[in-house]
Amino acid sequence: MISYRSSPALISLLFLALFALLTWPVWRWLGSEWWSNPSYSHGFLIPLVAAYLAWRSWPSEKLEGDNRGLVLTAFGLALFLFFLANKATWLAALSMTLVLGGVAWTFGGLVLLRRLAFPIAFLVLMVPLPFIERTTLPLALWTGICSGWLTRALGLDVAVTGNAVTLPNTDLVIGAQCSGINSIVSLLTLTVLLAYVLKGPLLGRLALVAMAIPLAMLANILRVSTLLFVARYFGAEAAFHFYHDYSGPIYFGVALLLLIPLARLFRCQRLRFELL
Repeated sequence: MISYRSSPALISLLFLALFALLTWPVWRWLGSEWWSNPSYSHGFLIPLVAAYLAWRSWPSEKLEGDNRGLVLTAFGLALFLFFLANKATWLAALSMTLVLGGVAWTFGGLVLLRRLAFPIAFLVLMVPLPFIERTTLPLALWTGICSGWLTRALGLDVAVTGNAVTLPNTDLVIGAQCSGINSIVSLLTLTVLLAYVLKGPLLGRLALVAMAIPLAMLANILRVSTLLFVARYFGAEAAFHFYHDYSGPIYFGVALLLLIPLARLFRCQRLRFELL
């Protein structure tokens, strides 16, 4: 008889093969979303990062199984099958993390579950949430209001009505692509990962994660504000066919760099090199 204790590698491979076969429809949907949804184009990397962190976090001590994990495994599997049957694919994807947590608990006890808790939970960030798309219009409107206020304070003659912007030489519309939702989702994912690999007080790391959304929004407001200046003095063509395409990564990088002084402020300065 093959036991997990005697053949952990074989049992792990068999489980991974069974898990991949069972969840293949969800992974296919995830791949399609990552390819077509700009807000989650980084989704391909999250399972790879999670797998690497799981490998680095794997305990060196001898593991003892715990049959109580079967309850969580069965619960997660039931949710997965229910959501999949009802075509709630994103909920089925989220329930996969419960299955993985239950299996870790069953095979390695609470020791393994605690060590793999973050890598498994990190997978939640790979799942495209349907309500994210519905936030683009409110965010675009908010960005237009804030950008209009800022540019007027800096002396630019601009009028903002809803998401319509009127300049002396052109009229613009702040659409979904200027909402900043792509930057918010990506920066939040990176900040969660950064907070995990940094040493520091728990409250400090949580505060760092909480700052990701306002930082991304601020960077996007500054980007749209400067775009209005470019449109005013260089024309709409220069603003939308050059500056719009290339300014996004620059301001995202600025927001990312601002996390460094914030991490120091929250006393999260040293890396956990055992995870790297």
